Amino acid sequence: MSASADPAFVSPRTGRRWLAVIGLETHVQLKTRTKLFCGCEYRFGAEPNTLSCALCTAQPGALPVLNREALALAVRAGLALGAELAPLSKFDRKHYFYCDLPKGYQISQYDQPYCKGGGIALASGRFIRLERIHMEEDAGKAIHDRGASTLVDLNRAGVPLIEMVTQADIQTSSEAFEYLTLLKERLQYAGVSDCNMEKGSLRCDVNISVRPAGEPWRTKVEIKNLNSFRFIAAAIEHEAWRQIEAYESEDPAQYPVQETRLYDPERNQTRTMRGKESARDYRYFPDPDLPPLVLEAGFLERERANLSEPADSRRARYREQLGLSPADAAALTSERAVSDYFEACLRAGLDARETASWIQNELMGWVGDAELGLHDFSELPIRPRELAEVIRLIRAGRIASNAGRKLLRARALAGPDGAGIEALVGQLGLEQVQDDAQLEEWCRAALLGKEKIIADYRSGKEAALNALLGPVMKASGGRAAPEKVREILKRLLSG
Repeated sequence: MSASADPAFVSPRTGRRWLAVIGLETHVQLKTRTKLFCGCEYRFGAEPNTLSCALCTAQPGALPVLNREALALAVRAGLALGAELAPLSKFDRKHYFYCDLPKGYQISQYDQPYCKGGGIALASGRFIRLERIHMEEDAGKAIHDRGASTLVDLNRAGVPLIEMVTQADIQTSSEAFEYLTLLKERLQYAGVSDCNMEKGSLRCDVNISVRPAGEPWRTKVEIKNLNSFRFIAAAIEHEAWRQIEAYESEDPAQYPVQETRLYDPERNQTRTMRGKESARDYRYFPDPDLPPLVLEAGFLERERANLSEPADSRRARYREQLGLSPADAAALTSERAVSDYFEACLRAGLDARETASWIQNELMGWVGDAELGLHDFSELPIRPRELAEVIRLIRAGRIASNAGRKLLRARALAGPDGAGIEALVGQLGLEQVQDDAQLEEWCRAALLGKEKIIADYRSGKEAALNALLGPVMKASGGRAAPEKVREILKRLLSG
């Protein structure tokens, strides 16, 4: 279902039109080195319980101090999403009892968040409004797969998060997918977070209810712990139909109740997790250890100046000023790391179209390569100046394009302390042979026994020349300069 399509779910049994009412709560981990209220570092995948302190473990007398860098990134997120930043806000204690929350409460923001409003415009023209953005600390991690016991890792306890809560403006699974894709792009370009769902940097909960067209809203259900945009879309589709079938059963005992459910992607179904808490259950009150949060105008303006050019603006500039195709512009802005790399190549003096081709057809394909160990484009071991050096060698005719690809990969595998581009050209024997006498010797050998090809060429079939290039390149180990080879073959065939 596309965002511009009829949003109704039409019951195949009754023909009744049902509308989904969807809101999203997205938790995003801020891209800081340390936690929100203490100096502990956080690294994904670190040994359990090695990144915690007296505050993380709720020792008596340990007091929180707000991380200024986290505040700056949170503010930047609000600015990037066109939100209204409150000059005065506060932190609250949100109480619940679970093994991964040592204090028995989470420091969050309740009735006075630092940010309200803003949102994301979809391609259809519909605007998904944000109700609020607030800061909070993350909980630890409980591991329940050890038989009768539960293990707790407090490395993640206290990691800085922002939670973005939409209005119930989303109508379809495809709108949810598009909103999240654009939200991730906006936050990455603002430098707020890497938004890596595999590492838990972006997590999303869905609130969904259904109603017959023209009728009031009904009971909403929350779906938690969704770890991919595709699963979020699938969970919305399944849950909408589950609720529709429940209502159409006309059995009140089957009607949806306000609860939290989990989505099982293998079975494509949701199941009950627990009853849904209300704000009263959390017993919010202002945190007495943290003063009110005051955002000064000068601080806001500095963070506004720190915002990177957003992706949609870069796409337009790449098309209009650099002459790139819409497809190339979209590919180069698919991730901020890719776009920043492209920009650095332009600053190194490279041609936009040529650079775009190398990035898309070679470098982007390295992500996920087991030999290179590259998990993300931001980890690319080839610096822009090294790509520029390889392209200039090709332009100068010193190496062929295929040799350029070999050279880049060899440089990537060599590591930061390995041989440079120029040294690798010699070590790998990649420099093109330009010597006319040697090239003519290979060309004459390629002509032996090729009477039909020679006759075809002399009868006007220019394409016949290509059948002779292969043997020459093979004899030279791929190092013969192609243009010179063509010139020599033409001269020999015309003689």
